[in-house]
Amino acid sequence: MNGAFVGTWSLAPQSGDTLQYAPEWQNAPQGRPLSLSLPFMPGNAPHRGARVRAWFENLLPDSQQIRERVARRYQATTDAFDLLAQIGRDCVGALQVLPDGAAPPDVQAVDATPLTDAEVAQALRGTTAAAPLGLGADEGDFRISIAGAQEKTALLKMDGRWYVPHGATPTTHILKLPLGLVGGLRFDMSDSVENEWLCAQVLKAFGLPVAACEPVQFEDMKALAVERFDRAWWTGPAGERRLIRLPQEDLCQARGVPPAAKYEADGGPGIDGIMDVLDGAMSRDDDRRTFFQAQVIFWMLCATDGHAKNFSLFLRPGGRYQLTPLYDVLSAYPVLGEGPGRLSPFKARMAMAVRAKNAHWKMREIQRRHWLAVGERHGVVTADGRGAAFVLDELVARTAETAASVRASLPEGFPTALADSVLDGLHAAAEKLAD
Repeated sequence: MNGAFVGTWSLAPQSGDTLQYAPEWQNAPQGRPLSLSLPFMPGNAPHRGARVRAWFENLLPDSQQIRERVARRYQATTDAFDLLAQIGRDCVGALQVLPDGAAPPDVQAVDATPLTDAEVAQALRGTTAAAPLGLGADEGDFRISIAGAQEKTALLKMDGRWYVPHGATPTTHILKLPLGLVGGLRFDMSDSVENEWLCAQVLKAFGLPVAACEPVQFEDMKALAVERFDRAWWTGPAGERRLIRLPQEDLCQARGVPPAAKYEADGGPGIDGIMDVLDGAMSRDDDRRTFFQAQVIFWMLCATDGHAKNFSLFLRPGGRYQLTPLYDVLSAYPVLGEGPGRLSPFKARMAMAVRAKNAHWKMREIQRRHWLAVGERHGVVTADGRGAAFVLDELVARTAETAASVRASLPEGFPTALADSVLDGLHAAAEKLAD
């Protein structure tokens, strides 16, 4: 982790996965566990079993197809232990996974090759080709692992220019390609780049922290460039600049849940479980309010994919932690409807149930009173101590201004139908939330 040896992950036929922290890491001022689910143990006892496996599985792409493509490229299996030994040099968060005995590369210097727009375009084309994650045969030391289900790659952006990093140099941006046709019903999400950018602007206008992002175009390749909040520039005492990795984990990792169970309906964390985690956060009230507001706005945006992997924690020294900015928010409003390629409004569901007296999943069935029950149960308050009802009223009151400011910021050529469906849906949900 930023050049410091953290520990050893091993796999044995009898004992399975084992994580053993290094004593020097456990005792270091910057030392911290990899996860809330894998704390430092008395006597530095190791962790074994399913929680270790789940944590590392969550570093890899969710998609089996993407995993298989990466495995073929590196002549590895799709098993997490085997695959991360090959591509674990630049994971989400601060950890670098190296084979046993491999010397960690120098983390002090920034080592990278600049790319032309044509070369970035080629890297994006390669993301869906035989060379996975945008990697060509001549880029063997650029071994990244990006969790999630979407086609994407990662690059370094420095002084306004794009680079392929080498060795221990981190990436700074994730470049996400359009989703295209999604799911068995073939929903058309070819405008997912614009959709995700628009949702991020809505969240930002409501005052919530969200990952900075912008649509980018390289020749015929469109992508959403998302600034990584798990990376930061650090300036040393002599004025030297260094790019460092910031420890973080998603809520599946924090709860010891494998990525296959990221949705609550599949056994993953729900609102109550995540609120319980945030009860111990450094900024407890702020983080719990942000999470509650995010869930309400997801409902207002008809954002159906707010599962546990789409919420993360910064991990600080001494076992402290706090909620990261929000990310990966897409509205389903543009594909709502009846018929081929459409999602019925009667079937659109939250990724996490809104639990009042009963569990409510379907967007159309959720009412203000259900949100109020959740907020009051978890003691959600404003910064000046007002309760959950005021938090909801504030979202309603800010909706018109939010929609107007976002609409005014739309770049030339932005898909009008997309903006109208999302922002009109937001207005309608605010009216329902006011009742």
